[in-house]
Amino acid sequence: MELYIANKNYSSWSLRPWILMRMLGIPFTERLVPFGEGSNWSEFRRFSPSGKVPCLVDGSLTVWDSLAIVEYLAESWPAVWPQAREARAWARSAVAEMHSGFGVLRGRCPMNCGLHIALDGMDGALRQDLERLNELWQEGLARFGGPWLAGEAFGAADAFFAPVVFRAINYRLPLAPIAAGYAQRILALPAMQDWLAAALAEPWREPDHEREALQAGTLLEDRRRSPG
Repeated sequence: MELYIANKNYSSWSLRPWILMRMLGIPFTERLVPFGEGSNWSEFRRFSPSGKVPCLVDGSLTVWDSLAIVEYLAESWPAVWPQAREARAWARSAVAEMHSGFGVLRGRCPMNCGLHIALDGMDGALRQDLERLNELWQEGLARFGGPWLAGEAFGAADAFFAPVVFRAINYRLPLAPIAAGYAQRILALPAMQDWLAAALAEPWREPDHEREALQAGTLLEDRRRSPG
C-alpha cells in the first residue's frame, strides 16, 4: 500500500493514518508530496480524487479521507479498534468527534511542528474546545484503564488525537494533569519522534501555513532546520 501525505510539519490529517499504520505494524510506502503556494488541487488530484491528503492507494483501489482510510484498514487489521464492544463504541465516537469537531482549536492553533508560540489570549470558543478535549481524554483514560484512550492498546482514537498533542505542546495549551500525562506518552512514541524529526528537517516553507500559525500569537522558538 502507498500512503500519500503532505508536509509533516503542517499536515495534521496526514499524521492520523501514518502513525496508526506505524504503531500497528501495517506495511506501507510513504509518498510525500509537499504543499505548494495557493491551491494544491491539480497536483494532489494526480493521486487523490478529492485533491486532498491523506490518500491510501492499495493496488487498483484508492481510499481518500483519514476516517475512510482507518475503516478500510480495520477490515484487515482488527487492532485498529478495541475488541470490547463498549470501548469500540466509545473510540468510534471520539474519532468521529475529532474528525468533524474541534474546529476552533484547529483554526486557532494550526499544526506547525517546528514552532513554539505563545497564544495572544484565549476566547470562550477556544476555551470550550479545550475543556471538551480535557474531558474526553480523561474520560477515556479513566473508563478503560489506559494507558491509551480506549484501553491497553494504541488504536484509531489515539491516532486521531496525535496531531492535537503537537498543538498542545507547541501552543502551550492548558491540559489537566491526566491529559498532560497522556500527551507526553503520545509524544514519546518512537513513531511520533520520527515524524517530528522529519518535520524539523523539511526544507519547505509554505507561506499560508506559516502565516496562519504566526497569527495565533508570539513566536517563541523556531526549531526547524534553516531552509536551503
